[in-house]
Amino acid sequence: MMQFIKKNDPELFDAMFNELKRQTENLELIASENFVSRTVLEAAGSVLTNKYAEGYPYRYSRKTGKLKYKLYGRYYGGCEYIDEVEKLAIERAKKIYGADHVNVQPHSGSQANMAAYFSLVKPGDTVLSLELSHGGHLTHGHPLSFSGMMYDIVAYGVNKDTEVFDYNEIRELAIKHEPKMILTGASAYPREIDFAKFKEIADEVGAKLMVDMAHIAGLVATGEHQNPVPYADIVTTTTHKTLRGPRGGMILCKEKFAKEVDKQVFPGTQGGPLEHVIAAKAAAFQEALQDDFSQYQKQIVKNAQALATALKENNFRLVADGTDTHLMLIDLGNKDSGGPSGKKMEGALDKAGITANKNTVPFDSRPPFVASGIRLGTPALTTRGMKEKDMKQVADFIAEVFQNYDDKEKLAEIKKNVREFCANFPLYPDLLKEGK
Repeated sequence: MMQFIKKNDPELFDAMFNELKRQTENLELIASENFVSRTVLEAAGSVLTNKYAEGYPYRYSRKTGKLKYKLYGRYYGGCEYIDEVEKLAIERAKKIYGADHVNVQPHSGSQANMAAYFSLVKPGDTVLSLELSHGGHLTHGHPLSFSGMMYDIVAYGVNKDTEVFDYNEIRELAIKHEPKMILTGASAYPREIDFAKFKEIADEVGAKLMVDMAHIAGLVATGEHQNPVPYADIVTTTTHKTLRGPRGGMILCKEKFAKEVDKQVFPGTQGGPLEHVIAAKAAAFQEALQDDFSQYQKQIVKNAQALATALKENNFRLVADGTDTHLMLIDLGNKDSGGPSGKKMEGALDKAGITANKNTVPFDSRPPFVASGIRLGTPALTTRGMKEKDMKQVADFIAEVFQNYDDKEKLAEIKKNVREFCANFPLYPDLLKEGK
């Protein structure tokens, strides 16, 4: 798969092959990352990258207002086969989630979120959304994001004592501030979210409900987490986390928002769709419809709970005392505790062949680029075939790094042991062989 690059651009090949080795030899614990199948890889690297296809594989009927396939809806010719690819992705996603309408064109989760905002609220409107330091996302209202620049953001967070959502507190904020839209979903919240409760609150104050399910999309697909689609006006997601597809975004919505969502994606916020990535999304959605994908999602949750238990046995404190999903947050303590910051611990883990990311914890005393936490997730490890018993070893590696975070020699020794452990769970062996 990389032979032409190896022959024609050896500098690029070296960088790509080294990344392949890093993925193979390291423990990938970043909760937002995963390893796609060879089918998805092949689709993403296909000839579909050559085709411009601005528009959609359908048009809306003037009589009924409903979309119809086999009606020319593109601004370029030669899209008849591209249309078939995009239609496959749309219909498969609708089947997975039970959605009225799906747009598979967003290039990323952030762009999907932008189109969703533009579909539901006007600039200057009040939006109630999750505070970034309590598990939210930049596009949920951070001042440097379009969301924080264009909207009046009121943030809710977790309860200080329980570190989980207190829906009564959120309801009180909604009643007080009367938002036009309530946004939920998280990038670092380890417990299950009750979308039905958010729907009740939104209805009570007359707000639209938007859900960003990027992290849990795979869990939702197989019933391991409550599905937000029946409750939300618009649901956004990425396709590359627990869903195990290519890097990209997607929007699912009620029929009444379909035309507006499509308009805000194109031409509202982006131009020609990446049809090679949409083909890879279609391939991933087909995989998500298979029985073994359901078993995979169950194993992600089992592994997360096993890892959480093993970390606590190693005397780590976890935010909200554990997890219901694929991720967890280690609280390393405040800046006066004497231990490493999240930034320091991330660097030490990296030196030991363990890839994770620093993360703020609720009510953090450190700034976000230093942070007091480490976020961990099990999707990628589960893809490699690891089970609950292996999570004990992973937790032991993490504890060993914590105890030796300033010892370069010890970290190098741990890295060697991690590499030997990872060799038991091969990743893309044919690509490695091909590249040598």
